[in-house]
Amino acid sequence: MGGIHTTIIGGREGRNILYLVAAYPKVKKIIPGIIQVKGAAGGSFRAKILRSDNRGNLRLLFSHGSSVQEIRLVTTSATAEEGEFISNDLNRLIQLELED
Repeated sequence: MGGIHTTIIGGREGRNILYLVAAYPKVKKIIPGIIQVKGAAGGSFRAKILRSDNRGNLRLLFSHGSSVQEIRLVTTSATAEEGEFISNDLNRLIQLELED
């Protein structure tokens, strides 16, 4: 894991999602971004993989209360189509993790 920020929002849930993503075989690197404050306080933890870029790399968005953090995921994909496949698969795994 590398990046400009080492703190991850979401407490245990956020760490569990990152461990899940890090264990995914097509994710090469996780780069946490800065934590931004938006909106009103309160609310539950949410995590979602956003659309892939042209090279198949992804963004993972964490939100918890009024805090939002974008985490970049470097993948083994070479195309946006491969990235979308990984995105769909990771979103499914994340939702299963959050439901537990």
